[in-house]
Amino acid sequence: MAAAKRIVIVGIPGVGKTSLVNTIVEKIKSSGKTVLVKSFGSAMLEEARRNGIRDRDVIRCLPTKEQENLQRTAAERIANEECDVIIIDTHAFISTTSGYYPGLPENILRILKPTNYISVSAKPEEIYNRRMNDPTRNRDLVTMNIIKQELDLQAAVISACSVVSGSPVKPIVNREGRLVEAANDVIRAIGL
Repeated sequence: MAAAKRIVIVGIPGVGKTSLVNTIVEKIKSSGKTVLVKSFGSAMLEEARRNGIRDRDVIRCLPTKEQENLQRTAAERIANEECDVIIIDTHAFISTTSGYYPGLPENILRILKPTNYISVSAKPEEIYNRRMNDPTRNRDLVTMNIIKQELDLQAAVISACSVVSGSPVKPIVNREGRLVEAANDVIRAIGL
């Protein structure tokens, strides 16, 4: 059975993507469809652990070639999953020592074959506050200007992914206190 929908959801750290994905999953399950969420970063970390890496934030500091290999392996594993809806939770780009590296280069898109893209954003002030209050991750220090640049870059990268794959992209603003509204917008966009 091939997956009916492969939804790539991107968002820079602090947009509330994880909370949004959890709400979307609840809604899809309540409609009687099967749904699976695959975190692309976690899939890469599983492979990286085989090479002795224990911290997902270290992956982005690896040489580009090593990151490419981890991406390919993760994409191949995800592509073999079977479900009505597969949500691929990832980032449009990763900040590396070499600059911004695409989270979804063309070769990865060919493996994953996404049917839809969701680009999650929020107000820069909300993103900044969420990042500063997240003790669970080892984040780089950022400014409001960097957050705005990251939002612009995300929009550009995910638009390019849409063009390359021929699948639609839906921008979603995850406003503070309006999570259910954002989830409903996603459900409508993906046709469920």
